[in-house]
Amino acid sequence: MNFDFSETQLMIRETARKFAEEEIAPSASERDEKEEFPTEAVKKLGELGFMGMMVPEQYGGSSLDTVSYVLAIEEVSKVDASCGVIMSVNNSLVCFGLNQWGSEEQKQKYLAPLAVGKKLGAFALSEPEAGSDASNQRTRATRDGDYYVLNGTKNFITNGANADVVLVMATTDKSKGANGVSTFIVEKETPGFSVAKKEKKLGIRSSDTVSLAFQDCRVPVANRIGEEGFGFKFAMKTLDGGRIGIAAQASGIAKASLEASIRYAKQRKAFGKYIAEFQAIQFKLADMATNIDAARMLIFKAAALKDAGQPYALVAAMAKLYASKVAVGSALEAIQIHGGYGYIKDYSVERYLRDAKITEIYEGTSEVQRIVISRALLRD
Repeated sequence: MNFDFSETQLMIRETARKFAEEEIAPSASERDEKEEFPTEAVKKLGELGFMGMMVPEQYGGSSLDTVSYVLAIEEVSKVDASCGVIMSVNNSLVCFGLNQWGSEEQKQKYLAPLAVGKKLGAFALSEPEAGSDASNQRTRATRDGDYYVLNGTKNFITNGANADVVLVMATTDKSKGANGVSTFIVEKETPGFSVAKKEKKLGIRSSDTVSLAFQDCRVPVANRIGEEGFGFKFAMKTLDGGRIGIAAQASGIAKASLEASIRYAKQRKAFGKYIAEFQAIQFKLADMATNIDAARMLIFKAAALKDAGQPYALVAAMAKLYASKVAVGSALEAIQIHGGYGYIKDYSVERYLRDAKITEIYEGTSEVQRIVISRALLRD
C-alpha cells in the first residue's frame, strides 16, 4: 500500500491551505457569530476549481481524484467547517450525482456552471418525517403532461437559501415505497418553490440550513434524473460518496483542535512550567494525534477505493462514523487543555466543538452508519 501523495495531490493541498488561511480564516469567527454566508469565499473556491473537483474537464470541472478532494476539504474545514460543508455538498452530493446519472442535456445546463462556482447546488432529501427514515418521502411529484407538479416540504437543507439548483427527492408512486421515489432538478426561480425557514444552529453557523417549500411547483419532465423510481437509489448511492466528504470535514476539525492545543500547551504556564511539560497534557495530545491518524487512514482508504472503481460504501460509513467521533472527542479535549479560555469565544476551540457535533448527525447519523456497517458484515 502506497501512503505517498502525488505531486498534484500535494499541490492541491497546499493551494487549499493557502486559500483557507488567507481568504477564509480572517472572517471565520465573525461570520459564525453573525450567521453570515461566505459568498465571496465560495465564489473564489469555484474559481480555483474546488467546487467541482471530480467533475470531468469537459463540464468545467477539475478532473481530480477523491484523495485530492479529501485533502482540500480537510484544509478548508480546519479553518472553517461551514465553508467545508458548503464545498462538500456541492461536490459530493450535487455535482457527483449529476455527473453519474444526469443526462447530457442536464450536465451541459446544470453541471457545468455548478462545477465552476457560477451556480451553487443543494440536495433535498430530508423531511420533517423523513430524516434517518429517508424512504418515507411525503413530498409528492404528480405527472401532468410534460411536467411534474411538486408539493411538500424539505428541511435541514444545507445551501438551501443560497442554492441556484436543488436536487429534490419526491414520491411519484406511493404504492411502491422506496422504489416509487424520483429525483428532480429544481431551479431557484421556479414558481411554487420557496425558502420557508432558516434554522438557528449550534454550529456551522455561516452555512445556511433551511426548510424548502413546494406548492404546485411545476418541474419539466426533462429535469427528472434517470427513470421514475430511481430517486431513492440515487440518494443512497450519492450519500455513499458524500460520507467521505463529511468524514474529511470531521478530520479537518479534529486536526484544527490538535494544532490549537499544541500551540496553547507550548505557551501556557502553570505551576512555573509550560503545560506541555505535564504528562497529563502530553497524553491527551498523543491520544488525539493517534485517533486523528487512524480516522484519516479510513478516509483515504474509502477515497482510494472510490477512485479505483471498487465498492467503497462500507469503508465510507466506517470513515464517517469514526472520524466524526474523533472530531467531537478532539474538540472536547482541546477545550479541556485550554481550560477556562477554551470555553470563551476569544479562542476558536469552542467553535470547533460546536461545528464537530453535526458531523455525527448529517448525511446519516452515527446510528445509521452502524446499520450500514453491520448489514454489510452480516450479508450472505
